[in-house]
Amino acid sequence: MTTTAQPPFVLHYIFDPLCGWCYAAAPLVKAARSVPGVTLQWHGGGMLTGAHTRTITADWRGHVMPHDQRIAEMTGQPFGTAYFDGLLNDLGAVLDSEPPTTALLAAEEVSGRGLDMLARQQQAHYVEGRRISDPAVLQELARDLGLDGQAFAQAFQRLSGAATQAHITQAREWLELAQGQGFPTFALEFDHPEAEQPGQRAVQRIDIGPWLGDADGWAVQLGEWVEQVSALQGGSAAPADAPGCDADGCALPGQG
Repeated sequence: MTTTAQPPFVLHYIFDPLCGWCYAAAPLVKAARSVPGVTLQWHGGGMLTGAHTRTITADWRGHVMPHDQRIAEMTGQPFGTAYFDGLLNDLGAVLDSEPPTTALLAAEEVSGRGLDMLARQQQAHYVEGRRISDPAVLQELARDLGLDGQAFAQAFQRLSGAATQAHITQAREWLELAQGQGFPTFALEFDHPEAEQPGQRAVQRIDIGPWLGDADGWAVQLGEWVEQVSALQGGSAAPADAPGCDADGCALPGQG
């Protein structure tokens, strides 16, 4: 990967707002934001968009419930009664990743708070049982975050459609580059002294499985990787192994 003026150590996070296993990884995202030397770049991958938009049905509820229960057991992430007994029984409710992804872009443009919006969306969906594909709900979430309502609404309108779809396309390109199979996918990007071409950057996928439910351990590991990459760039050490993403995830449509 060739880039210009990139930070030394970038953690790419490829996800979807409606992906249960991305909710499982939310504590890792929060922890990564506080690790010195880590630049976190996020990419909304559009899991349920276009022809893959869904509505809640009894079959959908039966499909996601075992995953949600496993996530709760593995990570301690909360799931509310309003979600299990409310939203998942709200037959016909639309599950469309595009509007919440647009809201992330709008929150980022208005105040640099795209990841805060993601966290608020996940809480609204999985705890409060709200329809986060509804633009009116997304406007309420923006107010919850203290964003300027008019500025957010204007950005949301402008970024809807082509701009959001372009973001999703770029996210899919990052997913392919990282050799990820679905969501969530995490990958490191850093300078490598043995790159074949000047300015070429290494992109290395990470298996987050060992840290699901262990955000503190994840933060420690990220700090160690930052140090190792810094040493690598100085020519005195090699980075830690980061095997391919192996944790259960929300697969892209048509993939495992």
